[in-house]
Amino acid sequence: MSFDNAFVATLAAILLTLTAHIIARILARKLSWLPMVITALVLVVIFLFIFQWDYTHYYGVAKPVFDHLLGYVTVLLAIPLAAMNFKGLPVKKLITIVAMASLIGALLPMSLAYLFSLSHDTILAFASRSVTTPIGLSIADLIKAPLAMANLIIIVSGLIGGTLARFLFVGIEDDRAKGLALGLVAHAFGTVEAWQISHTAGRYAAFGLAVNGLVTAIWVPIFVTALSV
Repeated sequence: MSFDNAFVATLAAILLTLTAHIIARILARKLSWLPMVITALVLVVIFLFIFQWDYTHYYGVAKPVFDHLLGYVTVLLAIPLAAMNFKGLPVKKLITIVAMASLIGALLPMSLAYLFSLSHDTILAFASRSVTTPIGLSIADLIKAPLAMANLIIIVSGLIGGTLARFLFVGIEDDRAKGLALGLVAHAFGTVEAWQISHTAGRYAAFGLAVNGLVTAIWVPIFVTALSV
């Protein structure tokens, strides 16, 4: 399939992606163990195969739209945060958890990349692993890391975290813990999965994603710049 008109191609890409999302959401409600993000990705690939639509062309017309929307979606996370009841929360413990998650989320993958003798640019790209795409790419730009590599690392880590979470949460009943862990470890992908668990898990995932992104965006550029001096 080919679209000569750019507007028609963009509209078709949006409709295809949204259709995959809606079907994946329905399936996730019926089959709770099925990760919605993975299902949506598989459905997009199947639709592209059925319609014989070249992936490069689909990606080229869909990426600008969804990249633009991604920033708005990140800002909209303030809505579930505003609905949270912070009364009685163990603030000191939450601050400690977020700080540790931010440090480990960046330093551990960077250290492993260094131990495996990966390139300097790749090591820098791993610094953005634990934050959502808009924030991660901004961090990568500040520390002069390759944006394509940083984007790939963020997406893959989010997919892995969101996929394995349901299996790792066996025996854990507290939705607040599940949500916070998903937001801190698997950022946007984890937040999507958290909302499938419960509204409470979704709000805590949004909290973890937002605060972790803020903290990481502050200290990582300073840390990398200090190392480069």
